[in-house]
Amino acid sequence: MAWNVVIAGGGFGGLAAARELERTLPKQSARLLLVNETNFSTYTPFLPEAAAGTLEPRHVVTPLRDILHRTYIRLGEIVGHDPAAKTVDLRPKSGAAETIPYDQLLLALGSVSRTLPIPGLTEHAVGFKGLADAIWLRNRIVENLEEANATAEHGRREELLTFVFVGGGYAGLEALAELQDFAADAMDSYPRARLHGMRWILVEAASRVLPEIDEELADYALRELRGRGIDIKLDTELREVGPSSVTLSTGEVVPTNTVVWTAGVAPAPVLKDLNLPLDERGRVPVDDHLRVAGLDSVWAIGDCAAAPDPRGGLCPPTAQHAVRQGPVAARNIAAELGIGSPAAFEYRSEASFVNLGRYKAVGRIGDRKMRGFPAWFLARSYHMSQIPGYSRKVHAVLDWTASLPFKRDIAELGSAARPKRLG
Repeated sequence: MAWNVVIAGGGFGGLAAARELERTLPKQSARLLLVNETNFSTYTPFLPEAAAGTLEPRHVVTPLRDILHRTYIRLGEIVGHDPAAKTVDLRPKSGAAETIPYDQLLLALGSVSRTLPIPGLTEHAVGFKGLADAIWLRNRIVENLEEANATAEHGRREELLTFVFVGGGYAGLEALAELQDFAADAMDSYPRARLHGMRWILVEAASRVLPEIDEELADYALRELRGRGIDIKLDTELREVGPSSVTLSTGEVVPTNTVVWTAGVAPAPVLKDLNLPLDERGRVPVDDHLRVAGLDSVWAIGDCAAAPDPRGGLCPPTAQHAVRQGPVAARNIAAELGIGSPAAFEYRSEASFVNLGRYKAVGRIGDRKMRGFPAWFLARSYHMSQIPGYSRKVHAVLDWTASLPFKRDIAELGSAARPKRLG
């Protein structure tokens, strides 16, 4: 009899787990099913470069079918779960809903942007979690430059050429740095907009940026960005977002039509509907083997799991942890099916990098701290080694190499996704 192993989610953790299960479980012993909303996995550390035109957007995603060779892939969502009957409810992208039995279930549902009850936030701000966000933001910047170059109205130019990012963590700083680099290059093609000048603002509620890394490196990143003219407002909160301005806790009203929200993540909301134990932040508590508390055949990894960190506390919601939890959970699932031995999750992060635009980064490997070009080069090398799929590695290197002697492409492709009506 073949065992049914269901994996919910095809991001870093889910993909890594499926690859390990394909290697570990004999073909005849198990049927592997992976459910994901898209047929690709996004390498999110490359989203800022995709938005800035350094990488072709298609090259930051890996088709699941290129990587997984015996896993059955279904496009859709897991929307229900009966732990007693060991079944999940699948809502496919097309066709009728289904109930699917499982012998082992792995939850790798990831996270969404964490929002706050700020007036106008969900209506007028955009997140930075997926490829669609990156492409939309690139198109918005180019559209704004085009309109600012055409208009003679000073107030309208001010609104179009002001870009506000909220959240001073990895995602916020990397996106801000890359896109400001991109826009600065693009301004050479917009002489009237260049005369007015751009304004880039980072709003952070805490007293420092990059709480995930050493304070000395965070201070270097702060000085680097401020040296490029970026206005970084610490100890400042966003109070209201409108279609053409934002209001800050200092009382300042900033004219802008581009607000990027990168102030943290929250576990996938669907977890509330899956009959699972949840902690106060909505994550699924797991033990050091990544098994869900109180459920023998259910496991959770990545951003949706509250997993013990070997260094103490809980694992942060980073790709580094998810991609390493996946194989551990897979081997423990195999052990439950009688193949191999179980093992605890023991990964301890020894390195971290934050890109600050072209040729600039800060990073740490063990106790060694780096900044500038050496950190940028090592960050590129690390990410190239981690992106799944040989073809994607080659494409990334070719994109980087081709971009060195040339200016970034400023074609606005938003309309390409909206075909014109016939007639």
